[in-house]
Amino acid sequence: MTRCPEECGKQWRPVQGKSGWEKQKKEEAKEEAEKKREEKEKKKKVKKEKMMEVRKIAEEWEVWDEEEEAAKSEAKAKKLVPEKFHK
Repeated sequence: MTRCPEECGKQWRPVQGKSGWEKQKKEEAKEEAEKKREEKEKKKKVKKEKMMEVRKIAEEWEVWDEEEEAAKSEAKAKKLVPEKFHK
């Protein structure tokens, strides 16, 4: 409670809180900010999952390239080395 001598004289009157629409606006703003934050987090998770998927594919390609190079080098080695040394 506050005292307002200008308006009420020497009487005490209760302090008025914020009106309902002001409270509602603040609550709506908080909810909207929360939704935006959640959407950002969701996008980050999706992006992270995609990056992991891309990394896995890149690793598979590297393994495949290594196997292919090994097969080519074996073929070249067979051509260069006489057949009597092959088992």
